Amino acid sequence: MGSTPSPTSDMARDRLPTLYEVLSRRTTAPVDLFSFYIYMRDQQRSVDYLDFWLDVSQHMSLCRHYVRELRRSVLVDTPELEKAQSKRSSAVLENLEGEPGPSEKRTEEQRLSAFLRDNGSRHSPHSSQGSNHTTPSGERPPRPAFATSPQNNSPATGDSTSPGAHSSPQHTVSRQDIRNSAVKILYTYLLPGAEREIILPAGINNAVTHAIEQDGRDDPEVFDAAKDYVFQAMERDAFPGFLKSKAYGNLVPPSIMLRLILGLLSLFAALWTGFILIFLNYSRKTRCWVS
Repeated sequence: MGSTPSPTSDMARDRLPTLYEVLSRRTTAPVDLFSFYIYMRDQQRSVDYLDFWLDVSQHMSLCRHYVRELRRSVLVDTPELEKAQSKRSSAVLENLEGEPGPSEKRTEEQRLSAFLRDNGSRHSPHSSQGSNHTTPSGERPPRPAFATSPQNNSPATGDSTSPGAHSSPQHTVSRQDIRNSAVKILYTYLLPGAEREIILPAGINNAVTHAIEQDGRDDPEVFDAAKDYVFQAMERDAFPGFLKSKAYGNLVPPSIMLRLILGLLSLFAALWTGFILIFLNYSRKTRCWVS
């Protein structure tokens, strides 16, 4: 995968971080992803939304890793007569590599999704056998076994594709692994009655379900609408409270500090004056008036 952006450069900004920077692990404590995860879990009680966003992001990383592995193998596994065409395919894959910035992420995701829809299964030696399988209208395929296994989601695991969990005989990531990842997200978060169901508009839920189960899609663009909705919900409902508790709580306006200092100095002056008047044997009436 691409190298993780260093948070050092972002700390030079004269502002609080955005939600995208926190989710991209470009910030440090106390306004970092781990603190936001704890806040969503313990205070908002809606950590499933954050886990969904992280799982979809990891699905995107899995697709990118698959494309990188495909690029490395496309020339090795191709006969000599097809070298020229393979080089052209390799050039296409070359353009899909790299870690996109915030302004380029959607374009890169669209290109990657288009490649997976049009060419991915054709190139992969481990193409999914059931990617284009459709079920009769009104019927739902049986819940896959991997969708019922317990999850151990943690924001501290990094944005990796966990090759050990997505292994295949010849490739670190196969097309079937991508398919399994998309179906797992669907059965974990989106279907009615799912183990960690999140509330989304019915139109988004139906579109994602139809794209995966009926159209056989597994590219990252399938989850775009759901991911954007969850991001906006967290940005609107949870992130302001998170900043207030973790960032604004540590900020002290200069005016408050100035008033505190003046108050302490005034208190010290009053006490000192009272002691002086006592030692100079002034009357109690005078001491009370001066104090």
